[in-house]
This record gives sequence, structure tokens and C-alpha cells, in this order.
Amino acid sequence: MLALLYPRRDIFKMSKQSNAGLLQSLSDAVADLAERISPSVVRVGDGRRQGTGIVWDSEGHILTADHVVGRADVLEVALHDGRRMEAKVVGRDPDNDLALLKVGAGGLVPLEAMNGRALRAGELVFAFANLAGKDPSVASGVVTSPSRGIQGWWGVMIEDAVITDAQLNPGYSGGPLVDAWGRLVGMNVACFSSRGVAVSAKTLKERAGRLVKDGRIRRGYLGIVAEPVALPEEIASKPEVGQETALLVRSVEAGTPAKAAGLTIGDVLVKFSGSPLTDIGDLHGLLSADVIGKSVPLTVLRGERTSDLTVTPKEAEE
Repeated sequence: MLALLYPRRDIFKMSKQSNAGLLQSLSDAVADLAERISPSVVRVGDGRRQGTGIVWDSEGHILTADHVVGRADVLEVALHDGRRMEAKVVGRDPDNDLALLKVGAGGLVPLEAMNGRALRAGELVFAFANLAGKDPSVASGVVTSPSRGIQGWWGVMIEDAVITDAQLNPGYSGGPLVDAWGRLVGMNVACFSSRGVAVSAKTLKERAGRLVKDGRIRRGYLGIVAEPVALPEEIASKPEVGQETALLVRSVEAGTPAKAAGLTIGDVLVKFSGSPLTDIGDLHGLLSADVIGKSVPLTVLRGERTSDLTVTPKEAEE
């Protein structure tokens, strides 16, 4: 009987050793990832506020959160290798809490952005910050929502946010969120209700490209205040509607594209250029520079009947 127990003890000992080895391998992999990402994570500050930035390209562009930049036009950037230098603000996208800086430095190592696949709920991710101007801080978590529009308490509407359970301390704003391969999946901008919020890599690529080219984000403007509203089932099921929520118009400003198109208070916006409008983020995303000055079809509910209007967005003033 006793002889039978010894093999079990050996197996248990081997199991503990095996588990320890797996944990050590995981620990080494995370440490290696942090070491590899470090050169692309910088500190950004103006003497009053501090945050983190992401090396975007080898030309010296740095991405960070707009609320880290504030009203400053010039900030200091501290690189991983100890260099400190002046960074000028190239452009801002306050609606997505995004700012683009430029430094005159060589040898920068940009992060590779995730491309070609969709981020999934449950994926392991790592958030990085550069709080001391040298070695990064790291927080880990999983993706709880890979893509959603979110109205932030800090006053912005992020159209495509990545939500994680990573605990982000002060200073993580503007830093990268990466997957297990070290590819950029987002830029951290806030933490509330025990959840981290990041602007998606897709948004970063699209907006950073515009800021590099134009120094600003051109947006279309209608001149309305609207909010999501649930549609009755009998209306939502109509072929020309086909959605459960839409946008209820609360006000229409005089002398605006919305007024010229014939929109009135109480109208419900269902589609813009054929795309569903289920929340305000949908409308913001569709009011891009491409629609400025162009006639765009608009599907509207008035009572239980749909109407087709045409609206010509103007360029929003900064």
C-alpha cells in the first residue's frame, strides 16, 4: 500500500515543478515583451501635468492623449534612452482625446499596430506607461469589450473604444495598449468603474494620418442635438428601418444644414447615407471630411412613416 503512494508523491512533485516552469515561462515572456516595447513608450509633460506617449513613426511623431497636452503648444518628451527634448503639437482630435506631437530626434522605434484581424473579448492585453522618463510601468488585463462607442466623463465621445479590466493609474493616459504579440491595439485615455478605456488602433491610424497630413481633423456639421431612442417593435421590424434604436432630434439650430434639409424637433434619424444611426457615435463617425459640401440621403421617421430627405453637411468650426 505504501509503495503505491511514492509514485503519487513523485508525480505531485513533478506537477509542482511543471507548473512552476510554466509560470516562470509566462513571467519571462511578459518581461521580454516589456523590454521590447520600452523604446516606443515615452514620457510627455509640460511641468504641470504628466502622461505617456507612443512613438508613432520614425519621422518623430508621438501620439498621446489630448487631455495630457491641455492648452500647451510645446511640451517635453523623455525617451527611453534618457534623451529629453522639446515636442511641438502638430494637431489635435479632442473628440477622440488624441493629440499628435513632433520631435526632432532620430533612432525612434515605432510600435507596430494590429492589422488584419479583429480584437476579441477575453484577449490578454498589456498597458504601458512611462512615469519616470526611462523604464516603463506595466499593467495587465483582458479585453471586456473590443469595440464600442463611449461617452466619457472627461467630455469626449470616443467612437471606437477598447474596454479592458486593466487597472490604470495616473500617468497611463496616452500610453499604448498592446496584445500578447506586442502589437498596438489602442491608446489608453481613462480608467473609471474599474475599467480601462483605450482609443482603438483603427481610429489611431485613421486620425493620425489626417493630423500628419492636415494638422487637424475636418468634420461635417448638421446643427442638431440628438439622443438615442428605442423604436417600437412594429416600426423597428419594417424593412426600411430594420434597427431597434435611432436618434431623436431634440433641437435644430437656425441657418444650419439640418434646418435647410427640413429637419424638425421630434424627427427620428434612422439612416445617414444608407448607414444605420443607432447612437450618436454612429453619426459622429459618418460626419467625416468626405461628406462636407455633398448631398447626403437621410432617412427620417415622422410618426410611423419614413421620409427621405437630403442634407448637405458644412465643415464644423474648431
